Amino acid sequence: MTDQRQRRIDTLNQAARRKSEVKTKAAEAAVRALLKRGEPVTFQAVQREAGVSHSFLYTHPTLRERIERLRRQKQPAPRPAPDANASESNLVLVLTAEVARLKKQLRDGELALREALAQAHGENLELRRELTRRGRNGPSEQP
Repeated sequence: MTDQRQRRIDTLNQAARRKSEVKTKAAEAAVRALLKRGEPVTFQAVQREAGVSHSFLYTHPTLRERIERLRRQKQPAPRPAPDANASESNLVLVLTAEVARLKKQLRDGELALREALAQAHGENLELRRELTRRGRNGPSEQP
């Protein structure tokens, strides 16, 4: 590997680290701002506030854990009252709210997976173009 190539790789790695640090700081600031305003801390709210992708938040272990913890603290899932005389309509309302919450959680996760897949497809395309540029047509060809 040439020194020039290694320098380019190092430069790209440093740029990626800086970009990730900037996104992390923006997401942390978004969480603080949401808490200060008394708004619910959700992946979607942090994503909008910080201008980062869902996939970034879901793949960043520390941020993901913090958002999930704050979401549980501020928005506990409604549970049926232990009162044996609870009406059927109250139970239906509670279960409907739980189903809505689970559907939203599923949509958020699906969106994050779709974004990650799109990013992987883009990276794959870039790598194929790089191989073509270097004159290699596929994995069967020897370097």
